[in-house]
Amino acid sequence: MTTRGQLADFLRSRRDRTRPEEHGLPAGRRRSPCLRRAEVAQLAGISVDYYIRLEQGKAGRPSPTVLDALARVMRLNPDEREHLYLLARAESPRRTVTVERVRPGVHQLLAALTPTPAYVMGRRMDVLAWNSMGSAVLAVDFGSLRLPQRNLLWHVFCMPAARSLYVDWETVARQGIAHLRASVGRYPDDPGITALVGELSVKSEEFRTWWARHDVLDRGSGRKEFDHPLVGRLHLDYESLRLSDGPDQHLVVYTAPPGSPSHDALDELARITLNTEGGPSRIPAPRWKLRPFPEVDVQRPRGSG
Repeated sequence: MTTRGQLADFLRSRRDRTRPEEHGLPAGRRRSPCLRRAEVAQLAGISVDYYIRLEQGKAGRPSPTVLDALARVMRLNPDEREHLYLLARAESPRRTVTVERVRPGVHQLLAALTPTPAYVMGRRMDVLAWNSMGSAVLAVDFGSLRLPQRNLLWHVFCMPAARSLYVDWETVARQGIAHLRASVGRYPDDPGITALVGELSVKSEEFRTWWARHDVLDRGSGRKEFDHPLVGRLHLDYESLRLSDGPDQHLVVYTAPPGSPSHDALDELARITLNTEGGPSRIPAPRWKLRPFPEVDVQRPRGSG
């Protein structure tokens, strides 16, 4: 799909959720409860014909003033606003396939963080590097997986055990989709993202439904609750930190407050993971060591190095 087409879909999805009452307009009798196109245009101070062409993917590149007005009318949050601007930009320059690598210093950092669970995630939500506690806390032997299966969204939607692992599976799944949607705005022509979306759309009706909502969320911090097969209930805080190489790689770290039951459970998981020789058949993570992943194809502008 072209960038114009993605912008059109996003505008329609945001209009569909915007209610006339939010702008002091009467709801009245409508085919749907959302704002009409003419109302969006009037509130944004643009012509109805131009807005219709934007939703049809036929208009030229909108100005920053128009984008600001549309963001205001549709009550976009900061992540959605950034996504709108990315989709509305000029056509991206021609891209060539290069290789995404995790720097040796980041591998050393993962080692130093042990026994704290940690992994590096790429823009497609591929797991690019990890320590064994990062593998163990998600109950996945990353070392046995290759792309595209070594991907957090693939894990959530295609591995039945994930529905038991995440106590609030739906929230985790929908947040993951929103993260990937944000990446689409930055890399609309990435064939890896297109292939992942295609595969998950075929395999999961839930993915198809939620992907069509066009929700956008940048990666950040929060809390997840796990029902872990080895140590039971875990309430873990996570931080997703951008690495200095650029906005596409994030270091994800899980922690629990010292002295809490979850902290004690992490200690127990570390004892199992770091001391067990039985391998993945007995535990959901390999005995600890850093495993550099096979190189992952990515796209970067030609001449960027």
